[in-house]
Amino acid sequence: MTSPNNAYVGGALDLSQVKARAEARQKAQESPQPSAGGVQPFFTVTESNFDQDVVRRSTEVPVVVLIGTARSTQSEQLKTDLADLAAQGNLSFLVAYVDADATPQVAQAFGVKNLPTVVALGAGQPLTNFEGAQPKEALKQWVDTLVQNVGPQLKGLQGNEASEQPQEEEEDPRLQEAESFLNTGDFDGALNVYNSILESEPDNVQIKQARDTTVLLKRLDPANQTEDPIAAAEGDKGDVDKQMRAADAEVVAGAPEKAFDRLIETMKTTAGDEKSRVRERLLELFGLFEGNDPRVLEARTKLASALY
Repeated sequence: MTSPNNAYVGGALDLSQVKARAEARQKAQESPQPSAGGVQPFFTVTESNFDQDVVRRSTEVPVVVLIGTARSTQSEQLKTDLADLAAQGNLSFLVAYVDADATPQVAQAFGVKNLPTVVALGAGQPLTNFEGAQPKEALKQWVDTLVQNVGPQLKGLQGNEASEQPQEEEEDPRLQEAESFLNTGDFDGALNVYNSILESEPDNVQIKQARDTTVLLKRLDPANQTEDPIAAAEGDKGDVDKQMRAADAEVVAGAPEKAFDRLIETMKTTAGDEKSRVRERLLELFGLFEGNDPRVLEARTKLASALY
């Protein structure tokens, strides 16, 4: 998806937009910034706050970065929708707006080719991105998946108003124990908790999904990655292990449909035990979502075509 009225191509701004930049700078100066005493769920990125409020904050909670322009209606709509979602997110994630006209040097740091582009950051690294407009419901689902899958791997906001937010209803202490293990990267500890719950509640679908998600996170171990698994897979289409690892990464990044398509395409080029192994991984990933999830239903249809 590309933005209409786009003047940001190949990492550079069209010099004819000088006037637009000047007006945007003025607007950016008038925009509310994060207060010195705390964290704002939505804020505008500048050169001075980029490191602290974007990169470092992404080690605590996921940071969704919107690189946009007031010249694009798609950018403005995304900005409004993401700001609304951030306000409702109880600081479980932050939204950072980069005005490509006011701060082109910051926009260029992300290497985007089209406006608007949305990039999700976790632990200082880009996890996933998309270009162009998205319905608000799709945005919410994308953000919820990001928070659910990436949030537990991060530290949580430190020393800010997060502690002042309204407390939710108390969770099952067993789930709190599992979450504490996840927050320290102890996947085996979390798995032990989930498995003990399933011994007495074998039909608890939520716990099964939590356990299977933890299995995926343990396998992927994002904190200790030495390379981008998706880029590695794109560079070696014939390596089944790399394709499966990339699919795990895409699910964690909130793009399961890409993971499903990747594994289905891999099945078409494999046979025997390799094909069976890819199919088993695909079915495992299906199990992380509700059976009536439209992305799963579509992928199951594609899988049937690939098999027969």
